[in-house]
Amino acid sequence: MDPMTATMIDVDGGTVWADDSGGDGPPLVLLHPGVGDSRIWDPVLPALTGRYRVIRYDSRGFGQSPAPTVEFGLLRDLVAVLDHCKIERAAFVGCSQGGASALGLAVQEPDRVAALVLLCPGVPGFPLSDPPAELASLDGDWERAEKAADVEALAEITLRIWGQAGPTPEVMEQVRSSARASIAIGGLEQRDPPVFDRLSEVTAPSSLLVGDLDYPPLIEADKAAAARIPGCELVVVPGMDHLPPLRDPDLVLATITSTLARAPW
Repeated sequence: MDPMTATMIDVDGGTVWADDSGGDGPPLVLLHPGVGDSRIWDPVLPALTGRYRVIRYDSRGFGQSPAPTVEFGLLRDLVAVLDHCKIERAAFVGCSQGGASALGLAVQEPDRVAALVLLCPGVPGFPLSDPPAELASLDGDWERAEKAADVEALAEITLRIWGQAGPTPEVMEQVRSSARASIAIGGLEQRDPPVFDRLSEVTAPSSLLVGDLDYPPLIEADKAAAARIPGCELVVVPGMDHLPPLRDPDLVLATITSTLARAPW
């Protein structure tokens, strides 16, 4: 793997940590989920940095990025990172929360998106159905754990909802990172604009991968989103939950490679 150069990038009222492989390859931006941080990309980085200029960063409060002190938006921060890196056009791989940001950019600034790989993405504006009965009671548990700043309790709840394929050391570190971020961010994250009703405007070659062990309302949202995105290739993976880069990095790499092969660089 080529060496990555770490840096702190100024965003509106704060900073985020990022690293950049540099080089002359086509730019590829990796956007992590809300159930982890940018380390989730570690299993696929070595195969990507030899071909692309890879940039990843931790959203505010996640991983190595400081907690926010002002209200912020994930999509605005993404644009700030791209501008700092002088990237006018790139391919994007977004997982969950990161997928929602990538979709927002593809709708609002389509010329900046050369290709779009969506891994169990959030879909802002999709009316999510009620959770399954066995998960419906967890809202109260989450509120109590968050109020108590109980990282382990939050991590266990996150695992029950989003980690149905089971714990591993790497998975637990990701959900603990997510728990710490939730406590650090509080109510400062503003929702990005809805995109579901505008998905027909996406022009980039796209694929969407979701596992059948993911959160059922999200699976429904992802299938509906893939049906609306022109030419989107939908892959539903048996036995996969909300952490594809950790569960099956080879499949994630194959999906990235095949989708970016369709990009009009």
